[in-house]
Amino acid sequence: MDQKQPSSAATMKDVAEKAGVSTATVSRALMNPEKVSAATRQKVEQAVIDVGYAPHGLARNAKRGETQTILVIVPDICDPFFSEIIRGVEVTAAQEGYLVLIGDCAHQDQQEKTFLNLMLTRQIDGMVLLGSQLPFDAGIEDQRNLPPMVMGNEFAPEMALPTVHIDNLTAAFEAVNHLLQLGHRQIACITGPEHIPLSQYRLQGYIQALRRSSIAIDPTMIVHGDFTFEAGASALKQLMSLPQPPKAIFCHSDLMALGAMNQARKLGMRIPQDLSVVGFDDIELAQYYDPPLTTVAQPRFAIGREAMLLLLDELQGKRVNNGSRLLDAELRVRGSTAPATKTGKMV
Repeated sequence: MDQKQPSSAATMKDVAEKAGVSTATVSRALMNPEKVSAATRQKVEQAVIDVGYAPHGLARNAKRGETQTILVIVPDICDPFFSEIIRGVEVTAAQEGYLVLIGDCAHQDQQEKTFLNLMLTRQIDGMVLLGSQLPFDAGIEDQRNLPPMVMGNEFAPEMALPTVHIDNLTAAFEAVNHLLQLGHRQIACITGPEHIPLSQYRLQGYIQALRRSSIAIDPTMIVHGDFTFEAGASALKQLMSLPQPPKAIFCHSDLMALGAMNQARKLGMRIPQDLSVVGFDDIELAQYYDPPLTTVAQPRFAIGREAMLLLLDELQGKRVNNGSRLLDAELRVRGSTAPATKTGKMV
């Protein structure tokens, strides 16, 4: 088999010859990796790198060698929080003639090879990452060989990527401070996953607000969740079983807040008379819930728009590495919070 040098004119046939397989197998390995064996995938991936193959997509801009396609990686496509961010990306991308592909990280093991193949074979021009981790293993050195990437929503300094986000610590501080100003002292916190940076920032905001009011931090009042409705319900049950249950709760996401409120009602509690609840995100359902949820409103559409604008800057050769765009958040006070009372029906 002839040794081929990397070439921008490499074809799928070159990849097939290098890997010792048919062109149909190469196509399957790149587009439907789950349909070929791991050994075959590895041979094809290595051959793609060795010959320098870059598929010529239908939308490829021949002059600039672009596919006009962007990949958006979403931590969980079922979480309604991301819908407006994705819309912000798509509207902005469409204005510049870009198509947006959406990848769901919730099933990372199944998708990892597909994402990596899209990157390695240059079937996409860039990526918007809406979580704090890459959907595949890639060190800092590997990242340099990948298409441009930006982060939207998260802020993870170690990733060294341009990012668009809010000040999660300050937003959380103000949310908890709202409860303190209402006279609450027994305030619990339902957090997001511990390994996610924004969860850590929001937890620090909670801790700093309590300390500012000289309230001791009680570890039993902090329950870790995963941003789901079910996690909020489970955490509420755990908190209400404490000898001195909380009279107010700060949740790291609206879905968890709604789950906690739903469970509280099942326990016979009234919101906000017996329990005040604050969420985070301001998903659409928050304002229509009964009672409407007090929450931190993130400028979700703007986060998506600004992330895409950052990526466009990168694609046009402007250096924006390590650049950060900080957007404003706003506490929206609704019916789920009320002043603390001396007496209240607690179950």
